[in-house]
Amino acid sequence: MGPCACGVHFTIYTPGFLHIQAKGILTHFDGMIENSEGMYLPYNSKEELEAIVREILTLPNAAQIKGSILKSIQKSYHVYSLLELANRITHYEVITIIQETEFNSIFQPIYSLEKDQIFAYESLLRDPLARISPGELFEVAQKTGMQSMLDQKARQAAIKNRAGFIPSGVKSFINFLPSTIYNPEFCLRHTFEAVKRYQINPADLVFEVVETEKIHDIDHLKNIFNVYKREGIGVALDDFGSGFATLEVLVKLAPNYVKIDRSKIDYCDQLAEKQQFLKQVVALCKELGIITLAEGIERKEELDYCKQIGITLAQGYYLGKPGNMLV
Repeated sequence: MGPCACGVHFTIYTPGFLHIQAKGILTHFDGMIENSEGMYLPYNSKEELEAIVREILTLPNAAQIKGSILKSIQKSYHVYSLLELANRITHYEVITIIQETEFNSIFQPIYSLEKDQIFAYESLLRDPLARISPGELFEVAQKTGMQSMLDQKARQAAIKNRAGFIPSGVKSFINFLPSTIYNPEFCLRHTFEAVKRYQINPADLVFEVVETEKIHDIDHLKNIFNVYKREGIGVALDDFGSGFATLEVLVKLAPNYVKIDRSKIDYCDQLAEKQQFLKQVVALCKELGIITLAEGIERKEELDYCKQIGITLAQGYYLGKPGNMLV
């Protein structure tokens, strides 16, 4: 799957053909057609298609076989591994939701500890019909290779839903998955077009990298950050202290914001090890001009300690839960 895959819809035609880019591996399917492009296996229902794919997955060389779903016998332009294809068939109802839904965002407030007022809202993706949880959406997207489309739609929903709800000057923090952005110049153009369409001031936006997966290519992430910054948009490292991000990585990426993970905030008012880490992060960020944000504040004592050591922003259930209405 290449850089254009984020906009490619997946459809199960009924009836249709399973196109396998291999020859001579199957002999017993009725109506099978074989040509220079591979093998075409007809099916009449989603259940029949799934059974065929599962059978092919039992073959010794199944990991090397690629295939696609077609309406008629033709050349395939978007092919998938057999395992990904099987997952897409199994989770087709969720994939349809991802492809067809115009998602909404709800907002969680982020407070300035210096000014004791709302500084921003984090935008969180929601299905407007409440058919599926955000966690299940992203889990299925990861299994089926639909992360790019879902991530793109989530960014656009956050930008659209901001308009008319969040006043100018109050920022929006919007999540993104760096692994879905193959080429920042291409993959982010829809995001930048949405910013212009809804007349959003780019300075009011902050895109935060989500650490749901370990990122190996720091240079690629830095390139994404640079493209956002070039457009006048802020960038943030999310969940800092819980995953790949080290102090050295923080120096190299130089984000505008660093969101310190809840695991480092929980009972930080009582635990010396966490206090040492937080003070080190605060000192380095002040030196680099990076704004610190404490995530997951659930107790007044945590809030007071973060304010005491110079953390600038805070977010968590103690301050405000995600909701449809601004507070």
